[in-house]
Amino acid sequence: MGVPVIACDCPVCTSGKSVNQRMRPSALIHYDSKIILIDCGPDFRWQALHFHIKHIDGVILTHAHNDHTAGFDELRLFYFRQKAPIPCLLSKVTEEDLQKRFYYIFQRKGPYEQFIPKFDFRYMEGKEGNLDFLGLPLTFMTYEQGGMQVNGLRFGDLAYLTDIRHYDPAIFSHLHGLETLVISALRFTPSPLHFDVDEAVEFARRCGAKETWLTHVSHDLDHDQTNAYLPANIRVAYDGLQLGFKVS
Repeated sequence: MGVPVIACDCPVCTSGKSVNQRMRPSALIHYDSKIILIDCGPDFRWQALHFHIKHIDGVILTHAHNDHTAGFDELRLFYFRQKAPIPCLLSKVTEEDLQKRFYYIFQRKGPYEQFIPKFDFRYMEGKEGNLDFLGLPLTFMTYEQGGMQVNGLRFGDLAYLTDIRHYDPAIFSHLHGLETLVISALRFTPSPLHFDVDEAVEFARRCGAKETWLTHVSHDLDHDQTNAYLPANIRVAYDGLQLGFKVS
């Protein structure tokens, strides 16, 4: 829901700390002169303005939930500016959901065609695999959240696993040798849809990542108090955090 949460007067929502003000989770990759967006939620317009995003070469969607795709139509500006369909990497299941909610984007002909953004859809096929997206080599893997298929991503020595809940232990075969893990952790109490903090810590331990950042954090978690609880190599992410990664 983002933090502050609408109509909430809890200590985190009213704290005034910048690190406790959280837009819906997303990431921007800079690699070999390419700029690639991961997920495009309802805060994307504000994120693009705040972080001065003026160009996007491609988009990767991890799954179809609203907090990761509601800003999809906002990408039309980049289509208009770049005058070319925007490459978009996703699963077939995610595309099927987008076709229902953004049906007009998939209607190629009509009187308003010139105002509709166009995308070059490319697919993560199967449950796992390796591919090249705009020159960026990546590994994808699949897990489940509330009955929805979600794709985790690995770029070199960094993995990005948001909205993880149910997974096959074989996932760890794709996560050896990580320098950095970004993983969702909603709150301290259990959730049917997300890892809680302790579950995320245990997952990070099994991965052996040298550093871990918790994302998709709710207003139940105060940034500083949660960091005080966590191991030294696991921290709460914040809007604007920049991380490096290496692709061999």
